[in-house]
Amino acid sequence: MRYSPNDIIRHMSDKELIDQYKSSQNKVFVGELYKRYSHLVLGMCISYFKDRDAAKDVVIQIFEKLFDELRKREVECFKAWLTFVVRNHCISELRKIQTQRSREADYEKDLEAVLIPEECSEKNSEEQIAKLEVALKGLNPFQKKCIELFYYKNMSYAQIVEITGYSVNEVKSYIQNGKRNLKLILTEFK
Repeated sequence: MRYSPNDIIRHMSDKELIDQYKSSQNKVFVGELYKRYSHLVLGMCISYFKDRDAAKDVVIQIFEKLFDELRKREVECFKAWLTFVVRNHCISELRKIQTQRSREADYEKDLEAVLIPEECSEKNSEEQIAKLEVALKGLNPFQKKCIELFYYKNMSYAQIVEITGYSVNEVKSYIQNGKRNLKLILTEFK
């Protein structure tokens, strides 16, 4: 009976697959590990993210990460090591998301404090909006665009980067500086 290369790979242990990958750099061996464990990784990611689509994206990120990690590490028990990698990656991604949301909430709070004083009546609110429209015209075009997309269109930094072509740092800077300049312009109206 003759075995195909796929049959041989399918019958290799995790350790043999890792050793073969390290020596040959052939991604087929990691592909076999993916076939064996992607369901486990997906289940773990779903438990962290509570969103199947987000979890699928993270599964791909994790297995792409394995190409480098397996070259550097000595892995004796792949399944245990993989669960450790998945847990750490998911926690790291969730922290990034939480930090981003926190930063956006802080920016919104700051802007609301500048634009909408607590003692505003409906008439005063209309005046504030009119002042804001005038103040927005006083910003440079980059700041104005980023402020409008972030606050009026509720877009994320990533979406603004995609639309404008600015870097993430430029978008953050334009929003921060734009808010500061709006505050200065609005205080001139008082």
